Amino acid sequence: MTDDTPKTQEPRLWSADGWTARVVKNEDDDGWAVAMSKDGASEPALIGPWTMGRDKKNPKPLDGNAFSTLVKTAHEFVRRSEQQLHASLHQSIAITVGERRLTICLDIVPDDENPSATLSAQDEGGEMLAEVRVAPSFNLNRTSAVAWAQAGFARPASR
Repeated sequence: MTDDTPKTQEPRLWSADGWTARVVKNEDDDGWAVAMSKDGASEPALIGPWTMGRDKKNPKPLDGNAFSTLVKTAHEFVRRSEQQLHASLHQSIAITVGERRLTICLDIVPDDENPSATLSAQDEGGEMLAEVRVAPSFNLNRTSAVAWAQAGFARPASR
């Protein structure tokens, strides 16, 4: 399989493999920074300091090794950000109420106009015991999960 995407390999601009590295003047000081952008993204995924050249005025030119390292770093940063977002939107906690082992889940659907969230309970076998809509700001923790189960899975009061 061949990649027909044009590659750019200039001292301050490299583009390949779905990523673009652009060396820019650092607004905060006299140095330089490199901005890594995923193709099609409106904002850089990662911005970091860039090495000065030998003349101590201009940036060191980009090269293949530096670009590969930057792509790996930016890709890992994006992956971790996605994992963190997923973890904040899909929470679960295992609790024991009486003799029953339950998994309580909070799934948040972010939306600028109408965000929502669903609180659900499953038994050890994965059978759905309850599911109710809650405010996206609902705080799922061990105390709130146990209280919800002990209340018979009634919809928690909004705060």
